[in-house]
Amino acid sequence: MKELFTYDERLGISIPDLSREWDEYTKSEQQQILVQWENIRGNIPDRIKELESYINRKQLQLSDESNFVLSCQLNSEIAELASIINDLWLWYRANQGVSEKMHN
Repeated sequence: MKELFTYDERLGISIPDLSREWDEYTKSEQQQILVQWENIRGNIPDRIKELESYINRKQLQLSDESNFVLSCQLNSEIAELASIINDLWLWYRANQGVSEKMHN
């Protein structure tokens, strides 16, 4: 089933990469996909915490940075990390329905 998920370097997690419509998978395949996704989805909050700690460190660096160019770079890095966190939350929330299917 690993081929149904693709590792996203930016997000730091594997995301679904289904080549067929959901109903085209057998019930067994659907169950395997759901179990694998639930395992991945369960790690998203930890990944977010990890990125938040990077942001906190960069904000500390930023507070002591007097070089304008380096300040801009740190701000850009913080913004990118925040964007990744936002995308991770979207994946986490958007696929709650998938997780609910596991329990039906």
